[in-house]
Amino acid sequence: MANIDLRPWREERRKERQKQFILILMLVVVAAGAAGWSWDQQVASQIAFQDQRNTFLERRISDLDQKIVEIQSLRQQREQLVERMEVIQSLQGDRPIIVHVFDEMVKATPEGVYFNTMTSQGTTINISGNADRPLSISDFLRNLDRSAWFKNAFLINVQSVTDGSEVVGNTFSIRVERANPNEESES
Repeated sequence: MANIDLRPWREERRKERQKQFILILMLVVVAAGAAGWSWDQQVASQIAFQDQRNTFLERRISDLDQKIVEIQSLRQQREQLVERMEVIQSLQGDRPIIVHVFDEMVKATPEGVYFNTMTSQGTTINISGNADRPLSISDFLRNLDRSAWFKNAFLINVQSVTDGSEVVGNTFSIRVERANPNEESES
């Protein structure tokens, strides 16, 4: 006789498959959740690592910025020291020049010429004084032009000094450039 199975095997198989489907679905959801959580942890770890690197780099950059400021400060100090040294060297080099200038001034000054003031600004010398006659002022200008220590002598003004109707002298103002004959021979 043929075996007839009267059990509801299709329904049992459907329930069994439904349980398997739900189990597989739950496993997939758990696996997807675990994969998502793992991915999130990995991304968070990478972000934290990059933040650490950024913080380290920012500290190093700020240290280097401070060193750059210090280097610029040292460069400024160095430039100031170099400028001071150059000024000192120029003063040391110009020290004997004033002796020559006064010596040449005495040699260039003719009889009857007297100085009231003599001022110097840089290489320009302004002289004001008195002379007994205009020819003495002309001689003084010529002597300054002939001197190796002076150049570009220029008469600014001459005025006669009178006593009543009689001319007793002249006042004058002269501008002359100081020259250094040693510099011209070196170049």
